[in-house]
Amino acid sequence: MAQPSTPYKFELNLTDIDRGVYESVRSTIARHPSETEERMAVRLLAYALWYNEQLAFGRGLSDVDEPALWEKSLDDRVLHWIEVGQPDLDRLTWCSRRTERTSLLAYGSLRVWRTKVADAAQHLKNLNIAAVPQEALEVLAQDMPRTIKWDVMISDGNVFVTDDRGQHEVQLEWLKGERG
Repeated sequence: MAQPSTPYKFELNLTDIDRGVYESVRSTIARHPSETEERMAVRLLAYALWYNEQLAFGRGLSDVDEPALWEKSLDDRVLHWIEVGQPDLDRLTWCSRRTERTSLLAYGSLRVWRTKVADAAQHLKNLNIAAVPQEALEVLAQDMPRTIKWDVMISDGNVFVTDDRGQHEVQLEWLKGERG
């Protein structure tokens, strides 16, 4: 029998000075049984980074035909497809063909992946890739409570996350494109 997903409640207070977005969002995020706390933290970071009212969590690990997050139009076209992790080049190409804009928030040990995939993906016109520093991610993801409260401020491309444990700076490295 398959294990069910674990629901986490989250409250995001977003101040994105770069885009002029100021929002408070309360929602629930499901953590797949095989999903690590780091991956869930990266999905939350991606949500804050590319937030808009139509952005929603996809089934991701449960359904390979869905991203970690996506923005759909009113007529159900995918406007923005957001992946997390280290997908292969075939996956990135497949995703970029299905949407106007594709973004990836990569994390983990990226040295080999960067050479094999990120460099080879430079030809994809609608793809943006950012890397999350592993040290910052480990601190954010450590012992995530079932109710997550993040105050996120984005200014000049720098991301600051404040939670119950203090303020954490996440300096993203843009490997391709920009946040847009």
